[in-house]
Amino acid sequence: MKQSIENIAVIGTGVIGTGWIIRFLFNKKKVLVFDPNLKQKKFLINEIKRVKPILNKIYKKKIDLSRQLKFCNSIREAVKNADHIQENAPENESLKIKIIKEISENTKKNIIIASSSSGLLPSKIQSQCLNPKRLIIAHPFNPVYLLPLVELVPGKKTDKRFINKADKFYSNIGMKTLILKKELPGYLSDRLQESMWRESLHIINEGYATTKDLDDAIIYGPGLRWSLMGTFLTFHLAGGKMGMEHMLEQFGPALKLPWTKLKAPTLSKSLKKKIIEGTKAQSKNKSINSLSNRRDNFLIDLQKLLLKYKI
Repeated sequence: MKQSIENIAVIGTGVIGTGWIIRFLFNKKKVLVFDPNLKQKKFLINEIKRVKPILNKIYKKKIDLSRQLKFCNSIREAVKNADHIQENAPENESLKIKIIKEISENTKKNIIIASSSSGLLPSKIQSQCLNPKRLIIAHPFNPVYLLPLVELVPGKKTDKRFINKADKFYSNIGMKTLILKKELPGYLSDRLQESMWRESLHIINEGYATTKDLDDAIIYGPGLRWSLMGTFLTFHLAGGKMGMEHMLEQFGPALKLPWTKLKAPTLSKSLKKKIIEGTKAQSKNKSINSLSNRRDNFLIDLQKLLLKYKI
């Protein structure tokens, strides 16, 4: 359990898998990559080229792709000598079970197999895994190479030693680990995001606001506070000198008001059209790469502020 983690196998190179690869590379790890879709290799290389000038602002050492990055022809080739596995297959339970089984049959017995699932239960995913005690969820947030949060979720058969090892590993590559006490569908952050997403769909569907209106409602309001303090500390301050105690007395009854609709609306053609046209207008014809660069530079500056004002 004490072996160092230097060689990391990444299975799947979509947006999340690519984000992991970039973070691992900039932390001087060797990355062994497999994706059955050969077109993803071009996407990965282009993303590395795009983010290098941005990440060079925060990482002093340069990456060496010829030495650090290897594309493999199979899962077995990628995982057989790896010290850590990061699985990023599509969010399909049966597919993940199959892939995790294959990974577990071809890798060293006592290394972490981490799934990047954004909501599936680890107990289900580890159901056919050899030595299932090493299977955990390590759920990151996009862009993985910049956002520090990673939710660590144990399954029913997960050994706490592997959670502890994962905690240390992800912390050492600059991440903020959040360990769930027990498995929960959707984990933590995504459940909070999904509740806001459902409410937003209702507001748009019923014609109260545009996508830009709702994004502005977050960007220029609670979003600014949330970068420094979450919902509970924000409400604690809203209670004045008595803090949360007064907040609950004053605003607790409002929880019974029919403001929210937690059940999602049907994604009808008209609702999809409103959302797609709204976000297209918001982007002002800027490319995805241009918008991504804007986001990444902002996140770097924002995290510097977060460190400055950390309690």
